[in-house]
Amino acid sequence: MSLSVLVVDDQGIVRAGFAAVIDDAEDMTVVGEAADGAEAVRLAGELAPDVVLMDVRMPELDGIAATRIITGRPGAPRVLVLTTFDLDAYVFDALRAGASGFLLKDVRPGELLDGIRVVAAGESVLAPSATRRLIGHYASAPGAGIPGARAPRELASLTAREQSVLSLVAAGLTNPEIAEHLGITVGTVKSHVNALLRKLGLRDRVQATILAYDLGLARPDPSRGVPS
Repeated sequence: MSLSVLVVDDQGIVRAGFAAVIDDAEDMTVVGEAADGAEAVRLAGELAPDVVLMDVRMPELDGIAATRIITGRPGAPRVLVLTTFDLDAYVFDALRAGASGFLLKDVRPGELLDGIRVVAAGESVLAPSATRRLIGHYASAPGAGIPGARAPRELASLTAREQSVLSLVAAGLTNPEIAEHLGITVGTVKSHVNALLRKLGLRDRVQATILAYDLGLARPDPSRGVPS
C-alpha cells in the first residue's frame, strides 16, 4: 500500500525537490503541497495523508502552530519536521506540539524516505547529531512540559529497567543500540519502551525524550554536545 505524503514548505523549489524524491519511491506518493501553515492545516483535513512533511518557518501560520492543530485532530497524520538546524530554534517546540520527529533539510534522499516510512509506522525519527545538541540546549527552556503527560511521580511506577531504557532513549539510542548496551533482546527493549510510554501517558519516543530532559533523567555532555 502506498504511503500518502503532504509536503509543506514556503519555498516552491524546496517543495518540488522533496516531492520529486518522494514520488520516485515505489511505496509512497505526494498527494498535495502547501506553501504555508494555514494551507497545510486545510489540506491535511481534506486529503488525510499518512505523513505531513512540515517546514517550521512559514508565513500565515508557522509550522509549529500548524503541527499543533493537525496532530490535535482525531485520526491525525504523523508530522515529520524538516529544519535548517543552525537557524531554527523552534524545532523543540514543534516536537512538543506533536511532531513525530525531525530531520535536517540537507538529509540524503534515502534517509528522508526512511524517515517517512518510520513515522508512518508509528515510530519516531530524530536526526542523530542535531537532535542531541538541540534537545540538550532547549529542554530546560521556560514553559517546558508535555500536554497530557502525567506528573513526575508517575516515574515511581517504572521499573528500574524501564527507567534505564528511558534514559537511553533520551540519549538518542536506537532499539538495537539499547539492546546491546543492556545485554537484552530488541524485542525486550520494545516491550520496555511500550510499557514506559503507557505508564507515563506519552505518545512516542520524542515525548519520552523531552520528558527525560524535563525531569533531569538526561543531560547534555558539554565535552561532546550530546546527552550523557
